[in-house]
Amino acid sequence: MNRTILFFTIVLLMAIGCSKDNVDDSDKDCINSDFFSEYNSRNFEMGFSTWAYAGTIESVENTYAFIEGNTDIYSEHIDFKIPWNAWINDLPLPAEFTNEIAGRVSRKIADAKLTLSVSLLNSERSDLAFDFDGTIPDYTTLNDIEIEDAYFKHIQYITSQLNPDYLIIAIEVNELLKNAPEKWEGYKLLMTNVKTRIRQVFPSLAISESITLHNLYKPDVTNPDVYINELVNYANQMDFVSISFYPFFKGLKTEDDFQEAFDFLHGKIDKPIAFAETSHLSEDLSVDSFDLFIAGNQCEQNKYLERLLINAQEQNYEYIIWWAHRDYNELWETFPPEAKDLGKLWLTTGIVNEDGQEKKAYVTWQLVFNK
Repeated sequence: MNRTILFFTIVLLMAIGCSKDNVDDSDKDCINSDFFSEYNSRNFEMGFSTWAYAGTIESVENTYAFIEGNTDIYSEHIDFKIPWNAWINDLPLPAEFTNEIAGRVSRKIADAKLTLSVSLLNSERSDLAFDFDGTIPDYTTLNDIEIEDAYFKHIQYITSQLNPDYLIIAIEVNELLKNAPEKWEGYKLLMTNVKTRIRQVFPSLAISESITLHNLYKPDVTNPDVYINELVNYANQMDFVSISFYPFFKGLKTEDDFQEAFDFLHGKIDKPIAFAETSHLSEDLSVDSFDLFIAGNQCEQNKYLERLLINAQEQNYEYIIWWAHRDYNELWETFPPEAKDLGKLWLTTGIVNEDGQEKKAYVTWQLVFNK
């Protein structure tokens, strides 16, 4: 899976991440046993992505087992290569692709809802995702008929295999407007056409495209009002608005910080909201090659989860997906050298640590999940 952090975000993190101001993790009272007690029931669904913590079959099976026991919804997040050549030229699909989808189908959790996220874009969110040979198809604009036909086939295939309850047809799309604004109009036309065709095949399926709240709330662009208004108007045409949010990317650390971002979102969006992926640091993050330090601890992570859950309840979110249930140190050790620094950014955002020990946020999760 590709996790995305763009260069402008790294630059911003370098600017805001040097402070070592921190919430004291020795505060044993940061777990509130009465949290959520004012509500008789929970009115939103809670889940995780299927991101495994190690590169083994056992870790994959353990991840699905954890999800089955601790969620009522989960996310299959398909953010890798697209077999463009096969779709465009009616060739056999690569085995790497079909095996990946088949593996997810074989592990489908019967008693949980499924939200399916599929990425059109590359990890930089600046162009189309690569094919399995490392190329992308030639195109004039993103809404070229060859691209439209191929992506429609791609979405139709994955959707028909996994039969989700929610479909996110493209991931973190506001990043394209930021990184390659000249492609935005073509992108919107492409999505309009593909969604129209998908709805004909799956008429009852709720469809969205995810947006990063961290780069909508505080966009690093020349004309932020124009950028925000364009995206808000676009998002409010979706069946539901799906959010990707990693508060630490913008130096958000306190309950007030978190709530300001949520309030911004609620003031702009008039469609149902779902958090398609989110999490927060539970330990300090240090990446020497980025000259980056961000303080973090379990209490701060727990405070973010509490704020998220309260907003989900009071604003009637469709669901929340916490990105990874467990810290993936073992998987990270297998990353190629060029990917290690990037992959480290989310390393300690699970609610279970790398040894399988429960964090403070796990207790809060259980308090609310069992409502």
